[in-house]
Amino acid sequence: MAVEFVGIDPDTDLDHCPTVWADVEAQEILLQGWKPSAETQTECEASSPAHGPVPDSEAIVRIPARMIPMIREACDAVERAQLR
Repeated sequence: MAVEFVGIDPDTDLDHCPTVWADVEAQEILLQGWKPSAETQTECEASSPAHGPVPDSEAIVRIPARMIPMIREACDAVERAQLR
């Protein structure tokens, strides 16, 4: 796996830090974020076309908007890998 660190929440306290990585080999973006509240989780599940709970192998994470540039950078890295 070729995971590349892209960025960490600039407002981090270094203990609770949403983070972005790009795995260009697998062409995937990896995100670390905060878990949603039970209420938000239920709301997400109810509005999903899957109409059911999030499987144990998946997760909903919250990422602050200030990290959008890092997510774009990760998307660009994965997209560039597809063009090779």
